[in-house]
Order: sequence, then C-alpha cells, then structure tokens
Amino acid sequence: MSRTAMGAPNPDWTDPDCPVARTLDLVGDRWSLLVIRDAMDGARSFTEFQRRTGIARNILTDRLRKLIAHGLLAQRAAPSGRRQEYVLTDAGRDLFPVILTLRQWGERHAFAPGETHSTLVDQHGTPVPDIAPTSADGTVLDADTTHVQKIR
Repeated sequence: MSRTAMGAPNPDWTDPDCPVARTLDLVGDRWSLLVIRDAMDGARSFTEFQRRTGIARNILTDRLRKLIAHGLLAQRAAPSGRRQEYVLTDAGRDLFPVILTLRQWGERHAFAPGETHSTLVDQHGTPVPDIAPTSADGTVLDADTTHVQKIR
C-alpha cells in the first residue's frame, strides 16, 4: 500500500512508485503552485493570497489547508498577534527550483516574442540565470541523456 509524505497510508496516489506523480498529487493543481509562488514572494495573509491570485475564498481555504496538511506551509500568529499568517516550511522552500524551472520554461515558451512578462531577479536586481541540470562531471542533462531506474 502506498504512503503519504507523512507516512500514513494513501490509496489515492496516481502512480505510487513515481516521485513526479506523487509531487503532482500534492501540488499539481494551478492554485497550489500559485499560493507557493506568492508565499515565496512574501505573501503571508489569506487576503494577500486572494488578492494576488484572484482565487475564490473557498478554493483558497481548501488549498491552504492541504498545503499545511502536506507540510509545505505552516500557520503562525502574525506579528500583530491579531491574525494568523502562512509561512513556507523547509519542504515548501524546497519547491523554489521547481517554481524557477516552470517560470523559465514559461518565459521561453508561453509568451510571444517581445511580449512583456515579469522577471525573477536576485537581491542585486540581476535576472536569475537559466538553470540546467548537470551530471557529476558537469555535462548538461536532458530527456535524451537520462532515464528512470526503479529502485526496490
């Protein structure tokens, strides 16, 4: 029987042996990734997430609950002490390269040439360079130079 990231049985995994499928089961809908994106960009309150994404309140409530349940976000008292805020956990922050890769793919393939779009920059205002996976010897990897190996 498959297990969730928390170790509890989960019979609903799309493909129990595939890390890509399990990840998509956890964060594969557009709203979850947009909430994670906005949390990485400093959103903390329910209102901020709703304003930035345009998501309906009931859907946002559901996604925030799921992201907390799966350990990607945590809830804590806001500095004012009057409300709760949402913050990324280590697991949520670990999605940064995923969000970055999706962003860079989108910059290359989801816009017409010359069409304006946002750009991710570092703390000095310099655009983040394209990322590319490499092997231990520095060779750039792609779908033609890798394959899935089942581990038992």
